[in-house]
Amino acid sequence: MQGILYVSHGSRIREARQEAVSCIQSVIGNVNFPLQEMCFLELAAPTVEQGIDRLVNRGATAISVIPVLLLSAGHYYHDIPEELRAAKAKYPDIHWTYGKPLGVQDRFIDVLAERIQETGAPANDDAKIMLVGRGSRHPDTIRDIQEIGGKLRRQTGFAQVDICFLAACGPTFDEALKTSIAEDHSQVFVVPYLWFTGVLMRSIREKLSAVNVAVKKQFICCNQLGSHALMQRALAERVYESVHFDEFVSPRGA
Repeated sequence: MQGILYVSHGSRIREARQEAVSCIQSVIGNVNFPLQEMCFLELAAPTVEQGIDRLVNRGATAISVIPVLLLSAGHYYHDIPEELRAAKAKYPDIHWTYGKPLGVQDRFIDVLAERIQETGAPANDDAKIMLVGRGSRHPDTIRDIQEIGGKLRRQTGFAQVDICFLAACGPTFDEALKTSIAEDHSQVFVVPYLWFTGVLMRSIREKLSAVNVAVKKQFICCNQLGSHALMQRALAERVYESVHFDEFVSPRGA
């Protein structure tokens, strides 16, 4: 019997866990598989091992592991495969497959544009966008965020879209913020390329609140991608794709 295991990042912040759970539960209700569980890589329960145990105890003979991740980086290439290697050793008779992160998709640019519109702030002629990625040491991360930034610029018509990162690579968010303060733009839309809320979103908002008090120009923080219908649809598609993949091997780049 086919089992599906959704692996989300995890957070100590209750709101972040709830947002992830809500999104995944919506997908579970819209894909046709008998056995589905969700788990977290860290900072929350159930763990990956616990999620796998639940599926096996419910009768799963095949398990497709779905990374609830936007981009291919360390969690995809290293952390989840490490968990899967341990699970294969524990349950050698289970057929394992491993899905892909959502990746760069044009419909996510639609969500980002919608998040900008939701702020209710009319864009000034000289406004720019700061696109904020999570960051990773994997080279694909910078390439992907650069591609997303280009697509967002073309769709929204903003003359300038700068990219920055919250960790592991540069330019950092703090560096980009300092640059934006020094520039002549009267208005900066800060667009997080994060799926769910959490510590990183909280940090962005706190720093922008402090800046808005200290400087005359306007910094407008957009919401994260969140449990948008297009995000749910993309995750559901990854589920259906994954069950047809070959048996799990560590992905290239690991």
